[in-house]
Amino acid sequence: MPQKLLQFVVREKAMPRKRQAAERRRDFAEIYGEFETEAAAEQAARCSQCGIPYCQVHCPLSNNIPDWLKLTAEGRVEEAYEVAAATNNFPEICGRICPQDRLCEGNCVIEKGFQSVSIGSVEKFITETAFAAGWVTPPKPRRERAQSVGIVGAGPAGLAAAEQLRRSGYQVTVYDRYDRIGGLLVYGIPNFKLEKQVVARRHALLAEGGIAFVTNFALGRDASLPELRARHDAVLIATGVYKARDIACPGIGLKNVVPALDYLIAANRKGLGDAVPEFDSGALDAAGRDVVVIGGGDTAMDCVRTAVRQGARSVRCLYRRDRENMPGSQREVRHAEEEGVEFVWLAAPEALLGKRKVSRIRAHRMHLAMPDSSGRQVPEPIAESQFDLETDLVIKALGFDPEDVPALFGEPALKVTRWGTIAIDHRTMMTSLPGVFAAGDIVRGASLVVWAIRDGRDAAAQIERYLEAQAAAAIVRAEAAE
Repeated sequence: MPQKLLQFVVREKAMPRKRQAAERRRDFAEIYGEFETEAAAEQAARCSQCGIPYCQVHCPLSNNIPDWLKLTAEGRVEEAYEVAAATNNFPEICGRICPQDRLCEGNCVIEKGFQSVSIGSVEKFITETAFAAGWVTPPKPRRERAQSVGIVGAGPAGLAAAEQLRRSGYQVTVYDRYDRIGGLLVYGIPNFKLEKQVVARRHALLAEGGIAFVTNFALGRDASLPELRARHDAVLIATGVYKARDIACPGIGLKNVVPALDYLIAANRKGLGDAVPEFDSGALDAAGRDVVVIGGGDTAMDCVRTAVRQGARSVRCLYRRDRENMPGSQREVRHAEEEGVEFVWLAAPEALLGKRKVSRIRAHRMHLAMPDSSGRQVPEPIAESQFDLETDLVIKALGFDPEDVPALFGEPALKVTRWGTIAIDHRTMMTSLPGVFAAGDIVRGASLVVWAIRDGRDAAAQIERYLEAQAAAAIVRAEAAE
């Protein structure tokens, strides 16, 4: 039944059914259910349809959120999906894993006093309804083009670019290091945030649309960048960043001190039914152990909540700043606390202690001093504030940096920034090599999935412009030769 708008004054914010912490600790299923049609329409009708939609302004994709909320409230869900998909290649993924509390919902103009509209849950409802009804179709171009594009990386940036270019008729091949398509959507994000069938379903559609996928392919091992350039008319590098940042403290080489990504990949592979010797041996399994995760970002939240589900005896998160200054989603922190995770705020490791394996972390208390050039307060240690935490598994979740890209790709002429990311002309998204473009985390550093999608879409537009210019130049040369 169509709903009147501006219902925020009479109707409270609601979310789909949330599984109780005791229930969700036992498995890796998503913690929220889905809205029923009437409930989705009622929550969408809370939108104020404001003159300046800050939800849209603060969305990296500039999604037309008020429009598809209005259409959902009116019962026009198919049109709502068309509007959502017009700016977002993967709304079913963003509706699940975007940190809405930091982006659209956190900037909703009714949020103060009335609570924001449940934007992410309505987006998930729209897209799941669309898939069930058969409204989501493979990318089918109106006409085929002979030019080909090679995309290195099957994460959100690479897949978004692939779909955009395929819709324009280009022959697209996506290369990826893993045996499944999706990158960190499959191997880095736990099932309780994004079930893997959601990614597999989208991969199947892209393949049906004519995009070719080459798995178990590592650039620099199976082909160099010059060799890949010879195969294609343009190349997009969208590999992401995978090199884990480390801690500079004594004891870092002890056993049972592991990088976050190694831990999450092992957990996800186990969930997918793969043979994972490191997990089966106990090296990357938190069951029955006292776990300490160092870091305060979204990856740290994924680690602590995975450890809970694996049956850890205790799980602590050690973070050098306070709750208000942590980079991760506050919503994820609340979920973790509900599930039994203990947060040790304003604390940083001083040393990892043990003989061969880690048995304790010696940490010290921190206080937040004056802000630095970035505007964030600088954490500084408090003298003589040391304390110990018992642990037999330490997970380092301190963020990611790029590897030595020119050496890795076999192309010394590829320029990088002082941070090691690939340098591009931000107007064209082209690297120092003609016809080679880059997008996503390999350019901006470790960031959000929604930003990767935006970068992939922008790169596709610039690649299309480049290829059209190349085709026009070829025609001119051919005419001149006659």
